[in-house]
Amino acid sequence: MCGIVGFAGKEGSREILEKMVAQVIHRGPDEQGIFYQPPIGLGHARLSIIDLAGGHQPMVDEKEKLAVVFNGEIYNFLELRQELKKSGYVFTTNSDTEVILKSYRQWGEECLRRFNGMFALALWDGHRRRLVLARDRLGKKPLYWTYQKGNFVFASELKALRPYPGMEFSADRRMLAKYFFYDYIPCPHTPWKNIFKLEPAECLIFENGKIDRNHFWSLADGLPVQAESFGEAKVQLDKLLTQAVKYRLIADVPLGVFLSGGIDSSTVAWYAAQAAGQRLKTFSIDFREKTFGEGQYARQVARHLGTDHQEAVLSIDDALEIIPEIGRHLDEPLADASVIPTYLLSKFTKQSVTTALGGDGADELFCGYQTFLAERYYQIYRHFPSGARKILEKAVNLLPVSHSYFSLDFKLKKFTQARQDPLVRHQNWLSTFSLDDLPWLLNQGIDENEILAEVNSFGQELRGDDWDKIIASYQRFYMQERVLVKVDRVSMKTALEVRAPFLDWRVVEFANSLPLEYKFSGGRTKRLLKELMVGRLPDNIINRPKKGFALPLAAWFCGPLKELFGDLATRENIEKSGILRYDYVNSLFQQHLAKKANHGQKLWSILMFLFWQQHYF
Repeated sequence: MCGIVGFAGKEGSREILEKMVAQVIHRGPDEQGIFYQPPIGLGHARLSIIDLAGGHQPMVDEKEKLAVVFNGEIYNFLELRQELKKSGYVFTTNSDTEVILKSYRQWGEECLRRFNGMFALALWDGHRRRLVLARDRLGKKPLYWTYQKGNFVFASELKALRPYPGMEFSADRRMLAKYFFYDYIPCPHTPWKNIFKLEPAECLIFENGKIDRNHFWSLADGLPVQAESFGEAKVQLDKLLTQAVKYRLIADVPLGVFLSGGIDSSTVAWYAAQAAGQRLKTFSIDFREKTFGEGQYARQVARHLGTDHQEAVLSIDDALEIIPEIGRHLDEPLADASVIPTYLLSKFTKQSVTTALGGDGADELFCGYQTFLAERYYQIYRHFPSGARKILEKAVNLLPVSHSYFSLDFKLKKFTQARQDPLVRHQNWLSTFSLDDLPWLLNQGIDENEILAEVNSFGQELRGDDWDKIIASYQRFYMQERVLVKVDRVSMKTALEVRAPFLDWRVVEFANSLPLEYKFSGGRTKRLLKELMVGRLPDNIINRPKKGFALPLAAWFCGPLKELFGDLATRENIEKSGILRYDYVNSLFQQHLAKKANHGQKLWSILMFLFWQQHYF
């Protein structure tokens, strides 16, 4: 895992390249490298995982005038290497980076379709005078780019674009407004005008001053439902997960598994324990607030699998200490509070290993969230007479406020915000601020079509019924833009590489081709995955409700976060960007302190924005 930067521009220099690399050195502290042949510059900060002695970057093929910088892993590089050898290629290293270079020589940009991995790469083709940028199918690794004043500049993180001379960072208030609905700024946009994220599975070619963009894979393509029986599907999923985990155990450095005690991470740990060939290391964190902790389940799974398990306990003081640090580190505002325990888990795990496997993706592939169950109830609720729905909504609003995690009043209030369009309905359920909240919060006119542009556009691309579209939208938005961004940013802040076997693209395509009832049936989520793990994991682990990383935000904003929020959320700071209404923000805070409402997540969303604004705006 690494950080990459570069440019094709007349304003660049070796010194500028070094400054850009310095901004991503936390992603790759082991060594740094530079390729500079004006007007091209490529820079790399390396976290050594495979071929520690020989995989140096930028990697250059002088004869073919090729150079590449690469962030990530190509898991099937050994198979590709053997195929290329049969075509006469000679290798001088054991690295997957050299496989990328020679694959491009053999197949051009079509090589991207052959890669099974997580990656963001930039390749300079000197013969054709073209710069090629690409990102993996699921978007696990980030890449930002901009084209300003004749200069094309790119980097793994936004902050690394800043050293390049003449870069304009002009706030895009339309996109910042979207943050408060999505809890992030949707791809390909950023907080800044004319600065973009490369999209998942996108290949961008910069040649002769022109930009050509295309995709080599898409969630929107859809797949025909396979005719396998449930039993055959279980066998096939077992084979795919076995291979996916084996691929992700390839490393020349110490490796472990994140273990929360939920079925997703426990499944990954089970497969890793079978394949590791030695006692597996597992890592977890627990909360001192017992209603939020899952440590007992992680310990149970570790004992069941016989792993070398290590655990850290999160305290309020630990979280308070790192909240400002994380708020400053994120280049874009991100409202997912689990970024805090994820960072602490990554930091703790990095003390022992350099690479960790995690369970990300299973919820989105196999319908693991409670919102999928809510969709079932909604199909009944929508047929209620309008008068009955209004009575129910009023009754829900009268429920006593609870500050406990995912409380009944919270779930019912979210449920009654349902919209007709299925993708909008689920995005509204997932959002901290609903579409109805935004006119009160934002200091600018709200155009719902503008806010929902990405959701609506994606929905128009999709085939299949409402359920197919809902599941695909979770993968496109919640998973790619929230879960994976969170994991990448905070794990790479600690120079820890995190791998996700469930997001092997073959597993994704297989899961998306299955009938809904294999994934969600009779109110049971993750049906196929749970049936697969019967007899392998304890029954209570397989069947217990999903919890996930959660912080006791409601209690914290009445206690240890009260002063911090009050110091940041002043009228001056709120009005500085011209985006938020101070009176509404203050009313949320006062209602929460008086325990008239639970606004913990809303206050967190505002807090993360204010940290970002303070550091970058």
